[in-house]
Amino acid sequence: MNSIAEINIAIHTLKDQLIHHPLYRKIETVEHLRLFMQTHVYAVWDFMSLLKALQSQLTCTGSPWFASPNPEVRYLINEIVLAEESDLALDGKRLSHFEMYVQAMKKSNTNLEELNRFLDSVKSADVFTAIQTSNLHVYIKEFLDFTFKVIQGGKSHEIAAAFTFGREDLIPGMFTKLLREFKEKFPIVDLSELVYYFERHIELDADEHGPMAFEMVNCLCNNDLLKWEEVRIVAETSLQKRIKLWNAIEESIDKNNNL
Repeated sequence: MNSIAEINIAIHTLKDQLIHHPLYRKIETVEHLRLFMQTHVYAVWDFMSLLKALQSQLTCTGSPWFASPNPEVRYLINEIVLAEESDLALDGKRLSHFEMYVQAMKKSNTNLEELNRFLDSVKSADVFTAIQTSNLHVYIKEFLDFTFKVIQGGKSHEIAAAFTFGREDLIPGMFTKLLREFKEKFPIVDLSELVYYFERHIELDADEHGPMAFEMVNCLCNNDLLKWEEVRIVAETSLQKRIKLWNAIEESIDKNNNL
């Protein structure tokens, strides 16, 4: 196995499970959507964490400055960081995609208390302690724990694999269609920024960042068969953890329906 095409074949079944996950059909009310956002936000945050780990490894972010070894990879990661960390928000101001998402949560009156407690805990302790001592669902903990263990491992190609193969293009078009329908059905709830976030993120992933990320993985692995095998393992595990994250959201919706 030594190509993006072969990795995509290997993970096809897992990607298909995500794209056709029963969760999407269960989001029928604004409260269901809020439950989705309260968990999905951790995937948005960990995506940014993977991105910055890659930038730290593949470019020079300190002073004095020295040129990093691979100018092509340096360009690719910096281009992705530029948009992900300082994109144009719906109001024309610059925000990271995580900040856009949090702003969308606020506009839709989604509870942010648990997220804020968790982030405060990360700031005051190491991330693994924050994860394990949190009240998050066990599947959210597993998802985050895996991400930060990949980052801690320090292998650029593995971090790139986790970043590249669990992207938001796995959220199907039917979901953004559902959000637009919700805007019409529940006009009292402001979902405009959430719709913008997903449409913007999926557009960037499909047209720009997805191809750039694949090229970055190619550059990092080159003809090293061991690296390609490690990429496959991380890609598969990333998707397995994302499926469990979706299971956690589905469980919260089912629980809400039974109240």
